Amino acid sequence: MSTTAGRILPEVTAESRDFWTGGFDNELRIYRCRSCNDWFHPPVGACWRCRSRDVGPDVASGRATVAAFTVNHHPWLPAFPPPYVIAAVELEEQPDIRLTTCLVDVDVDDVEVGMQVEVVFDKQEDVALPFFRPVTA
Repeated sequence: MSTTAGRILPEVTAESRDFWTGGFDNELRIYRCRSCNDWFHPPVGACWRCRSRDVGPDVASGRATVAAFTVNHHPWLPAFPPPYVIAAVELEEQPDIRLTTCLVDVDVDDVEVGMQVEVVFDKQEDVALPFFRPVTA
């Protein structure tokens, strides 16, 4: 794990590489089972639904719905002044696939469950962190 500009960056593994680097190509890459076609996250070597090992990354639309959120008001890190929004978003492809993320380009008072959002990437060193912002059109 490394840090840059105050942000703690994830450790990239063989299975997570596509998820953490897809943003350099503006793609949200989520693992998908080639046997049952279900999506799943986090990326692992087998589908948790049908147990197939025929799995790998696929490009998701990058669109999601806010399922839950919290507004952080505590100044944990100087590089990230509060308030900011941490959210669980459900991917458009499959609602039971959720990502924990930060919402950006939105006033904290405007965030609500059910809000439609789209992925944007914060490119840092060797990872592109997927954040989400309100859908603009």
